[in-house]
Amino acid sequence: MDKIVLGLDIGGTSVKIGFLTRKGEILKKWEIPTNRKEHGKYIVEEIWQSVLKNLTSINLDQQSIYSIGAGAPGFIDRNSGIIYEAVNIGWKNYNLAGQLKALANVPVFIENDANLAALGENWKGAGNGARNMIAVTLGTGVGGGIIVNGEVLSGVNGTGGEIGHIIVESEGAVCNCGGKGCLETIVSATGMVRQALELIGDNPSSQLSNLYDKNGEVSAKDVFNLAGKGDKLSQQIIDRNTGILGSLLANLSVIINPSVITIGGGLSQAGETFINAIADSFHRNAMPRVSEVCSIKVAELGNDAALIGAAKMSHDFDMQSILLNENTCDKTAY
Repeated sequence: MDKIVLGLDIGGTSVKIGFLTRKGEILKKWEIPTNRKEHGKYIVEEIWQSVLKNLTSINLDQQSIYSIGAGAPGFIDRNSGIIYEAVNIGWKNYNLAGQLKALANVPVFIENDANLAALGENWKGAGNGARNMIAVTLGTGVGGGIIVNGEVLSGVNGTGGEIGHIIVESEGAVCNCGGKGCLETIVSATGMVRQALELIGDNPSSQLSNLYDKNGEVSAKDVFNLAGKGDKLSQQIIDRNTGILGSLLANLSVIINPSVITIGGGLSQAGETFINAIADSFHRNAMPRVSEVCSIKVAELGNDAALIGAAKMSHDFDMQSILLNENTCDKTAY
């Protein structure tokens, strides 16, 4: 077997790990819990022990690893491999690339998890190799990855493409980034629940209120289910969210002029009606010349997107190295 890429998607709850070919095919994948004790001190070592165990299970060893691609939430400098801050994990000024390099002694590539997912989705999913693309992930929060002229938009210190922290309500709810009224406080599972709880008190006869009285809680899935059954309060929340997101994407598209926008994450599975409502808002608000060349699609790769994006980073590095070697130049990675 040819050498493999080790892909890591490090989240606040679990770490998704995969062995992939350098062409982006997943050979084996699994998850382990994210150990956030002592500010995430044990995460990398536990990942590595799990990797070694699973290599043995498919008759491979450490020497089979060609490179490592890792994604994590938070603000990341991909040039240094340092994570400035990953609140959900506990890392601050953490040299993830250095830690992995010390264990594996292979090239290591680090990227924000949403950016890595955008790379994967563009390479093997709904992005279909678009040179200019916006990828939105709607889950507990809102993630974003932007590709411009074939390159991930990272910015000067790793905060480029943070769509979830664009302010859409100046006096809105407080976001975990410290700001107020960020997109993430509205168009996310958490944001939908917050809106539902705010509206329930003033609408005691709604189906949503009755469900809350019965269960003592409400979820984003409940909002979608009840909207499908005709609950006006639930539909009001969805209409507001899709309108805000579509309008924001229209504004972003004036700057980026993408050919495709992908919608992924747990909320993207809410159904065609939800995606169509986002698209309707986008096309209604976007400049016609921008709108006519851009399609909105559901992301295709699901939880595999970041793992495949890890292989894409390695693939791109190989291509760059070939070109540089042809020009008698050198290029190194971590």
